[in-house]
Formats: sequence, C-alpha cells, structure tokens
Amino acid sequence: MSTPPPTAPPAGRRNETVIVFALSLAAMVVSMMQTLPVPILGLIRADLGASAAGVSWVTTATLLSAAVFTPLLGRFGDQHGKKPTLVAVLAVMVVGSVITALAGSLPVLIVGRVLQGAATAIFPLALSVLREEVRPQKLPGAMALVSGTLAFGSGLALVATGLLTSGADADYRDAFWMATVFAALALIAVVALVPATRHKTGGRTDFLGALTLGATLLLLLLPISQGHEWGWGSARTLGCLAGAAVMAAVWVLVERKVREPLVDMRMFAHRPVLMANLAGLLVGFGMFANFLGVSYLVQMPEALTGYGFDASILRASVQFLLPGAIVSLLASPIGGQIVRHRGPRTALGFAAAFGAVGFLWLALDHTHTASVIGAGIIVGAAVSFGYAAMPAVIMSSVPPHQSGIANGINSISRSTGSAIGSAVVTTILSSRTIAHLPPGVPALPAESAFTATFWIGAAAFAAVAVVGVLGLRGGRRSPAVASGHPVATAERQESLGASA
Repeated sequence: MSTPPPTAPPAGRRNETVIVFALSLAAMVVSMMQTLPVPILGLIRADLGASAAGVSWVTTATLLSAAVFTPLLGRFGDQHGKKPTLVAVLAVMVVGSVITALAGSLPVLIVGRVLQGAATAIFPLALSVLREEVRPQKLPGAMALVSGTLAFGSGLALVATGLLTSGADADYRDAFWMATVFAALALIAVVALVPATRHKTGGRTDFLGALTLGATLLLLLLPISQGHEWGWGSARTLGCLAGAAVMAAVWVLVERKVREPLVDMRMFAHRPVLMANLAGLLVGFGMFANFLGVSYLVQMPEALTGYGFDASILRASVQFLLPGAIVSLLASPIGGQIVRHRGPRTALGFAAAFGAVGFLWLALDHTHTASVIGAGIIVGAAVSFGYAAMPAVIMSSVPPHQSGIANGINSISRSTGSAIGSAVVTTILSSRTIAHLPPGVPALPAESAFTATFWIGAAAFAAVAVVGVLGLRGGRRSPAVASGHPVATAERQESLGASA
C-alpha cells in the first residue's frame, strides 16, 4: 500500500491573519468594481456623448463578464493552482481599471469594464485559499470576514465616488483611477502575503461546459439588465429568456456527457447548495434594492415631490449609505461566530429577520433622516450575516476540489440577484411617476414607488427565512466538515451520490 504524501503544516497565527487581510482586500476591490460607476453614469453620458441606453452598458458589461468568467476561473484555480489564478485575474483587473481611466470613448470604456468584471472570480478563489490555509476552528470567521467585505466594498465605492465627483469640475475618471490604485494594492498584497498553492486537482478544463454555461447566463442576465430599456414584453427580451431556457438544457446535457464536467450536476442539485444559491439571489436583490432605493429617495427634491431630502450625490453617499456599509463590515466577524457556534442556518435566520425589519421600517417611515439611516444600518448587518452563512453552507456541502466552482456559482447567484434588484427598482420608479410637474421638469417617481420597493425588499428577506427553514439542516457544522476533512468529505460525497 502506498504511503500518502505528507500534508503541509497549517499556516501559523500570523500567516493566517495576513492571508485573510490580503484576500479581504481583494474581495473588497471586486465588489467596488460592481457599484463604482452607478453614481457617475450621468457624468459618463455627458462627457462621452452617449445615450442612456448606451451608458447602461457600463454596468451591464461587468455583470455579463462576471457571469462568463467566474465559474470557469473558479474551476481553473481548483485544477491548476489558486494563487497563480488569483494573481493573473488581479493583473487583468489592474489593466481593465487603467483602460477605464484612460478611455476616451464608450466602446473602450466598456472593454475596460469587461476586464474588471472578469475579476469577480477572485471571490470564490479567495474562499478556496482560505479552506487550504486557515485552521478549521478559525475558518467560519475568516470566510465571514472576506464575505463581509463584499457588502462593505459595494457601499464604499458609492461613498468614495461621491466624494471624488462632488466638485463643480468633477471628472468621472478620478473614480476609475481610484479603482486602479486599489486593484494594484490588492495585487501586491496577494503576491506578497498569500502562499503558493499546495493542492491542485489537475485534469482537463471543460471548455464546452464553460461555453454553454456562459451562453446561458448571458441570455438570462442580458434581458434582466436591459429589460427596462428594451421593454419587458419586447421580442428581444422574450427571445433572450427563451434562449436562456434552451441553453440551460444544452448545458445540462453537456455536463452529463463529458468525463470531467465543469459543474458536477449532483453537487449543483444538492439541496443545501441549491438553497444557498437561492439565498444568494435573494440577499443580492435586497442589497441592491437598499442601495438604489435609498440613494434615489434621498436625492428627491422635496419642493417638487413632497418627499425626499434634496441630498447631493456626496451627501447621499456619506450620510445615508456609509453607515450601513461600515456596519456590514463590523457585523461580518459576528456572523462568523454565529456560523461557528450555531450554524449557517441560524446566521441566515438573523439575516432574514434583520433584513425584513429594516425594509419594513423604510416602507413605513422614510420621511425622517434617522429612520432612513437606522434602517440602512439594519439592512447592512442583514446582508453581512447572509454573506457569512452562504460560503459555510457551500464549504460544508461540497468536496474540496469542487469548492472553487461551487462558490463561483454562488457568486453568480448574488450578482444575478443584484441585477434583478436593479431592474426591479428601475422599473418601479419609472412606471410610477408624479402626474403634475412644472413644464420642463423631467419625470420623477411618486412616493408610492419607493414604498413598493421597500415592501418588495422586505418580502425578499422573508423568503430568505423560508429558504433557511426548508432548505438547510439545523445545528452546528463541525470544523472537520468545513475544512474538508477526509472523513467528512467521504460522507459528503456519499450524500451527494444519494441525492443524484
């Protein structure tokens, strides 16, 4: 009988700390790239002479790029090395950030945004590195902290962009230069602080599976992100959705036929994994419903609408959005402790309760500054708890060699939820407008549109509670399961086989 190869010693306390710091910085930068252009779309449109439909591709391109590259790169990192893949993806993000900062036309800017979107794969790769390098008893907290930086980074990007573009001669390129600096810092931190990959599964890359999955996600996310421009009942929208259904069937057939599939269908259909992805969709929806709903609400001119706070982009970002972003970061280690001691189901329950309460507060009282800020803080904590729970569910439900792709799919579910949240909020605000406004004043949403948005956000988090109750087992998950202990892995694979 052959002797198994020696296992590398676990990282020490100091090494664990710096590894978590480097990966948290990288994850934060990824989330910043997603929301950074939202406050400056108007400036980009004016500077580049683009149409409203054209400038919307600045955000859509990143979303679609993430959908295509995240699963593929997550799996590639599992097979060929996580650190080299991380470094390569971060380098691509730096290049994309420089292109966006230098772009003199909309097509070039969109190319840069596509490269930035590919960097979304950093998050599942970071979680896979944590699984290798962090001791089992510390793993839930480490994963929660890295996950918590996603919500913090999204809010920080909105705030920082508001600060950089608050002057009379504001230049949107300053925001992209800021992104370049953060991306370069993340690259340096990963190169210097993250150890070389110790575990590689090897094998062939399932490019056909990646191609069909990418086509499915493109056809699904494109109408979601552009539906308010195309029309929800238009031939383009319905055609893309029908095409997504067809390509999804093709993708499943491909994955069942190839020898080394990109996604093991048994893993994908495993109930905890499936429910974690559904929870990711709902929490991503709620996060963007909060960001966009509050941002637009506080900028409404009270003299014309009868509600709102007449806030500038700067004030909306710093006064109303920053507190929730800070709380989301502070809440992440608390979420990790809940996961460690009570299990991810409990953490998801806290996320559902906090999120529902926060949105209900907004729906019932969004006329006072304290209410809007307080509710935003509660929703920020909810998102952080939800993001802490999902990686723990994934890691305890899939074998180590599938952790990259599994977390990649979960990352896409969050992005899909964010895209749906953006589309729903935009559609509601544009469909419910104030009937009588002075001549020359553009259409403004009625207050009932914001109330409806917040009620829908509360419903989304209530659905998270249903997912936790029906889809996840209760109880504390053992550190061995979270760390990929061989016995736990065997049990998990047996469970996957039984569910197939």
